[in-house]
Amino acid sequence: MEINENVSKKEIKALLDTLYPYKIELHAHTTPVSRCSQITPEEMAKTYSSLGYHAVVISNHFIGYMFEGMSKEEAIDYYMKDYEDCVSLEEKYNIKFYLAAEIRFEKQGCNDYLIYGCDRSVLSTAYEYLGSDVETYRKEVKLENSVFIQAHPFRDGVFRADPALLDGIETFNLHPGQNSRIGLAASYSKECGLEIMTAGSDFHHPDKKHEGVGAIRTKTLPCDSFELAEILKSGDYLFEVGGNSIVLP
Repeated sequence: MEINENVSKKEIKALLDTLYPYKIELHAHTTPVSRCSQITPEEMAKTYSSLGYHAVVISNHFIGYMFEGMSKEEAIDYYMKDYEDCVSLEEKYNIKFYLAAEIRFEKQGCNDYLIYGCDRSVLSTAYEYLGSDVETYRKEVKLENSVFIQAHPFRDGVFRADPALLDGIETFNLHPGQNSRIGLAASYSKECGLEIMTAGSDFHHPDKKHEGVGAIRTKTLPCDSFELAEILKSGDYLFEVGGNSIVLP
């Protein structure tokens, strides 16, 4: 279709739906790993499959207090379990899952950071810095095949990290119980020259109607978390908000 002044909004949307057919949830939490979530791996798979999603990123919290009394290996095993349970359901529900982490450093209060392009090795390294701060982590750890995103940077109680430490920010965090000030986040991303913006439902709860309210739309379905990170680096994706509206980040 040729895009010109006579093309309608409906036709443009239909074209974008065709060019970017794959729907991916970038921000979702499962229980028991994320204690604030009430969604089991099976409920996650069933819910997002029914909504027509092609993939979900399991981005559970990765915080030191979660692993109290565990060895490092036990902590990583515990963290991986929900994701692995989700993967075991892929064929049953015809949906794909990717691993991420929403990490919080002990010395920096409520700031959260999302790592896309994640595996056991990335988690194992990050575990060593949970008691530290984001500056030290980013100075000492090279995430060449990943992206490091500040989650919901305009929520109450959160401070903006130095943009030089970030690959991007989560501009569209659509959790209904939090004011993430998405307009301010989008403006800040442009102001700071951060090329990567992300969108996600931050899905935790079955009774808040926020399953599938945020997605990215891609041309291809990534093979794994690292390929997803490459798509984010490329900038070649769209946002979908509310299961209807398409936004060009």
